[in-house]
Amino acid sequence: MPRSQPPVKSEVSVEEYLAMEARASERHEYAHGQVFAMAGGSERHNRLAFELAMAIAQNSRDSGCRVLISDVKVQTPTSAFYYPDIMVVCDASDDHPYIKRSPCLIVEVLSNSTLDIDRGEKWLNYQTIPSLQMYVLLEQDTIRAEVFRRVEGGWFYERFESGTLKLPCVDLEIALEDIYSRLG
Repeated sequence: MPRSQPPVKSEVSVEEYLAMEARASERHEYAHGQVFAMAGGSERHNRLAFELAMAIAQNSRDSGCRVLISDVKVQTPTSAFYYPDIMVVCDASDDHPYIKRSPCLIVEVLSNSTLDIDRGEKWLNYQTIPSLQMYVLLEQDTIRAEVFRRVEGGWFYERFESGTLKLPCVDLEIALEDIYSRLG
C-alpha cells in the first residue's frame, strides 16, 4: 500500500540517503529509492514501546542481546531502512553503531498515521531479514497485538487481545495486560 504522505525525495541511492541522514536533524526512512519524513509519536506510543523495551532489556541482561529503541536503523536485504520502535539484536557481529542488519525481533507500535505502512510496506521488507524470528505490532489505543512468527516454510500470524506473548531470542513470556498496565 502506498504511503499517504509524498516522499521528501525520490530517486535517491542508498549512499545518498545515508549521507543525508547523517546530517539530518529529523529522522527519515528509505524504501525503493524514496525518502520519507518520520511522523512524531504520542506520549502513549512512546510509553508503550518503553514498557516493553524495559521488560525485554531486564530479561535479556546477561544474554548478549541488545535492545534498541527508535533511533537505530534496520537495513533489510531489499535495502529499505527503517527506525523500528523496538529492535533486538543478538548477533555480536552486527556492530555498526547506526545500522543493524540482523535483528531477531522487531516491534512497531501502531498509530493512525503508520498502521498501513507497518502492516504493509514494512512487513513486506522485514520478512526478508533472515535473522528475524518475530514481528510484533502493538495497538496503541487498545490492548491488542498482532504477531508474525517465523516457522518452517514461512510465517504464522496470531492476534492477541489477552494472554501471553512469547518473545524469541530473549526467551521472554509476558502477559499482554502487563505491557499496557502502566499506561493508565
